Amino acid sequence: MLESLALTPESFSLPDSMWRLLISTGLLLLAIIILRTLTARFIRRNVASSELRGRLLVNFRNGFLLLGILGVALIWGDQIRSLALSIVAIAVAFVVATKELILCVSGAILKSGAGSFNLGDRIQVKDFRGDVIDQTLLATTILEVGPGKTGHQRTGRMVVIPNALFVSEPVTNESFTDHWDFHVFTVPFKREDDWQAAQKALLEAANRHCRPYLESARKHMNKVGVLRGLEAPSVDPRVTIQAPVASEIHLTVRLPVKSGQRSYIEQAILSEVFASTDFFNQEPRPCDDEKQERDL
Repeated sequence: MLESLALTPESFSLPDSMWRLLISTGLLLLAIIILRTLTARFIRRNVASSELRGRLLVNFRNGFLLLGILGVALIWGDQIRSLALSIVAIAVAFVVATKELILCVSGAILKSGAGSFNLGDRIQVKDFRGDVIDQTLLATTILEVGPGKTGHQRTGRMVVIPNALFVSEPVTNESFTDHWDFHVFTVPFKREDDWQAAQKALLEAANRHCRPYLESARKHMNKVGVLRGLEAPSVDPRVTIQAPVASEIHLTVRLPVKSGQRSYIEQAILSEVFASTDFFNQEPRPCDDEKQERDL
């Protein structure tokens, strides 16, 4: 039976080099045990002070232990070096094979330590944007919001983001506070459009929609500023002018909104402003007519 399984006594024979190492190790340990026994006997017989005797016994015991460890390390040095190289090779192969998993765990530790976002926050990482609904050690799940970077409607799609992305990419958290947020949207016009009237109408509509909660938002932002050591931002609605290209004027509206009501407020303001007035493609103003007549 043993012969059929190739488990004969000859198969368990050790090479000569291994026998020499084992014999050297046994002789070293035997010598240390004999020396320790003789030293302890000599100390007990010749040292009268019990305090000094106990200290010497402890020191010699630790010294012989250290000597034994160093001796074994010297005897088995080549084998230990080969084993260490093998362990390093295995570790490198393991790291290469599980690189992405390690990066995911590192990303989870990074976002947790930095407090980048919490459940319910609206975040953007690269082209992924949405509300966080789940976090694990390997991935973060969001409900996509869009379309694009300015939309605020749920697309109905769920996106699972590997945490490795948080190691190499910045995270934009659109939920600065728990109760109030700032919302910014842009309305483009051409130079010949009546954008001055549109600017005035947008500002009036923004003030009208924000007036019921403007004071509450101001108190909350002041509290956030004190808590974080920052200057409290102004919560008053404003409409600023941008000129991205020579032929266009962009009106950028910024106003405070309640969390989760960005899309509602934006649509309400735009519907109110453009419901009764069309600011685009206006007829030339009187001053323009006079200028044309002078040119003729």
